Amino acid sequence: MYSYIKTMVFFMGSLLLIACNSDSEKKSENIEINHNELDAIFPQGEKGSAAYFTGNAYNIGLVTVDSIFTTAVGNVYFEPGARSNWHSHPSGQILIITDGVGYHQIEGQAIETIKKGDVIQCPPNVRHWHGASPKVGLQQLYIVPNTEKGIVDWQEPVRENVYNKDFNEKDKNEN
Repeated sequence: MYSYIKTMVFFMGSLLLIACNSDSEKKSENIEINHNELDAIFPQGEKGSAAYFTGNAYNIGLVTVDSIFTTAVGNVYFEPGARSNWHSHPSGQILIITDGVGYHQIEGQAIETIKKGDVIQCPPNVRHWHGASPKVGLQQLYIVPNTEKGIVDWQEPVRENVYNKDFNEKDKNEN
């Protein structure tokens, strides 16, 4: 009798496991990827100033600057085509890309394509910019350390010919 019960429990458990896996597979098959709608981790936040961004970028602070941690942390969502102006940080900046596709450039270097999972280190006092690709938005966490030295020095907008440089080649890599 014990052997029969053991076999039935195993059989019922197996059926339940198969049913759950089948249901999960069906759900995942129905998910369509829309590159204009990113998988948001944090609220969208406030729209960034046109004085500092081209296009629509939204920022929400996550760690408020204080004298204990001396670090600013926040999330920025860039709509497709949006980007920051040229800027620098007295103590540098770390970007963690959480979704989408975009570009990053340190002045004097080639534009880099960045995507979900990339970690970018922007050296102290070095001009750079970052933002979304023309067709796909970008979501990033930013970390600015040692805020007692200052946070950001905003500069001029990134010119269209700089942003669009090698556009056709980058567009091929997004798909």
